[in-house]
Amino acid sequence: MKPVTDICDEYPQTVQTMQEHLIHYGRRTQFEGPVRTVSVFEDNVLVKRMLEEAEAGTVIVVDGGGRGGRTALLGDNLAAIGAERGIAGVILYGFIRDADELRDIDIGVAALGTRPQKSHKGGKGYTDVPLNMAGVLWEPGMWVCADKDGVAVLPEKPSGR
Repeated sequence: MKPVTDICDEYPQTVQTMQEHLIHYGRRTQFEGPVRTVSVFEDNVLVKRMLEEAEAGTVIVVDGGGRGGRTALLGDNLAAIGAERGIAGVILYGFIRDADELRDIDIGVAALGTRPQKSHKGGKGYTDVPLNMAGVLWEPGMWVCADKDGVAVLPEKPSGR
């Protein structure tokens, strides 16, 4: 995978970048893949379902309401499901928990920060919908690259990948 900075240099006309700094928690600090989207607030049932159903190599992008959320949307149990299924990563515009445990799980996890409280389990929200989040218009099927420099989003998978 090319660094996010190189992606931005190569595709200046089509790249979008997240305008919010995310912290990396999973073992993988560099990951990429096709986007699947989830929109929820303080409820992670659909996040779990997406981790269980998405194809290997997918990056799951979760709009969890940004800094307004009071609960974690992903912890070590859900991250382990994703790692076992070969999910490339999870980008959370929201919060995680079990930060120490996530370092040992082979998945990319980037989020705003941590919250110790678990989420609700009502199953409310949406999957595979366009998201307007942190300066990016996300659509399922787009291509995302993430590393410690940031998150770059392209309309499609770059050639040669």
